[in-house]
Amino acid sequence: MAKTLAEIKQALEANVGKQVTIQANGGRKKTIERSGLLEGIYPSVFTVKLDKEEYSIERLSYSYTDVLTETVKLTVPEDTVDAVQAP
Repeated sequence: MAKTLAEIKQALEANVGKQVTIQANGGRKKTIERSGLLEGIYPSVFTVKLDKEEYSIERLSYSYTDVLTETVKLTVPEDTVDAVQAP
């Protein structure tokens, strides 16, 4: 389980190029779930390229703080345990 921003970034770097499922807080008790390819790791954000057939936008970007505060949760479907999760 990742506890710091650096650990979250390292965990994401290990999964670049893999399919991920994102659960994001959509506000007002809504949860948005999308799937796509973990595409890029940058100093402050990471990007996910979404499956084009399912969604109208191609890419989403989130900050590592979003993962730390559990606003965004990522899972790698082939793993049974969350790839990146805050404490």
